[in-house]
Amino acid sequence: MQKIQIKGGNELTGTIKISGAKNAAVALIPAAILCDEETSIFNVPEITDRDVLIDIIKLLNGNVTRENSTLHIDTKEIINKVIPEELSSKLRASYYFMGSLLGRQNHVEVYFPGGCNIGNRKIDLHLKGFEALGATITEENDKYIIHSEELKGTKIYLDFASVGATINIMLAAVKAKGTTVINNAAKEPEIVNVATFLNNMGAKITGAGTSKIKIEGVKYLHKAIIEVIPDRIEAGTYIIAGALLGNHLKIENIIKEHIMSLISKLQEIGVDIKIEKNDLIINHNSNLKALNITTLVYPGFPTDLAQPISVLMTQCNGISVLEETIYSNRMGQVPYLNSMGADIKVSNQTAYIKGKTKLYGSEVKASDLRAGASLVIAGLIADGRTTISEIDHILRGYEHIIEKLQNVGADIKIIEEK
Repeated sequence: MQKIQIKGGNELTGTIKISGAKNAAVALIPAAILCDEETSIFNVPEITDRDVLIDIIKLLNGNVTRENSTLHIDTKEIINKVIPEELSSKLRASYYFMGSLLGRQNHVEVYFPGGCNIGNRKIDLHLKGFEALGATITEENDKYIIHSEELKGTKIYLDFASVGATINIMLAAVKAKGTTVINNAAKEPEIVNVATFLNNMGAKITGAGTSKIKIEGVKYLHKAIIEVIPDRIEAGTYIIAGALLGNHLKIENIIKEHIMSLISKLQEIGVDIKIEKNDLIINHNSNLKALNITTLVYPGFPTDLAQPISVLMTQCNGISVLEETIYSNRMGQVPYLNSMGADIKVSNQTAYIKGKTKLYGSEVKASDLRAGASLVIAGLIADGRTTISEIDHILRGYEHIIEKLQNVGADIKIIEEK
């Protein structure tokens, strides 16, 4: 069994280059299914989620070749096959094949998607969107069967501005007959990245990045290229670590507009941050004020950074408040942080974090991706040695996290234990 072992206390100095966004890449790869020719996706992060999506495309008779961080995907000869549970259950983003296969071939059969257990993550909005476009949906032994004789454009209102539902409906609607309008669409940068990819193929999508997206259906999508945007969540994770341990730590390849909700909060509590074009330089401050954060849809504070920033809150003076409004089970890191010396109390979806507290190395477990990231940060600042188990959660979302942290001075490595 692989585990991450960290000896805490080392300053972080040097440069960390941010990889392509996981949350964009896992939608761009299934989107390639819609192309009637070939596509190339640049700056794809080397994470296990990528590998599972490639396996699914190969299962569907697509051809994928890798060239460093670039994927060349040929889906001219795509066939419709059931996406089995052993693949779909490995990641949440397997559900994007619902939209892309439905849009390409009017039929898809896929077992329930997997992913991190962070609470109620129903896909009702996705399914309602497909139904509005003219599809019928059957659930059969943990499998979705979605079929339509012809998809037709329509007006769709999302009860919640869901990123996944917005992208999935967009994928299904690209080749539908007529015009589809998604109202109360999510605005995240990853949606813009996917819409740009589809438009590069010849789709007619306007309004991505706003609450109203309009899609005029087309019959054919030609070859195209796209570059995955920088990962704002990876950037935020390392920025938070830098706020605690940074000594002229440079975070390279960011889009500052994508992470302003984090930057503004850190500057508010006294973190030393300088932004230079697409880079950010951060120095730690040992005298930080307490802060209050409520997670919101973009451009609000991202739910994916709630768990990492909870570690920073343990080192702030006073009581910080972290309110999670997106997912119902996003406090998986709390018992482990408390076992390391933190003073965190949770009521409903709100954490009250009393600081400043000394953290000590311990045996902990990554219950999900972002909880795992928070425990890495905790291990970096803790006295002594921290060992993290169930690290597959971490490796599926952060490219070369061990090497990147080692390169800036962290004492971190992967160990094998029976």
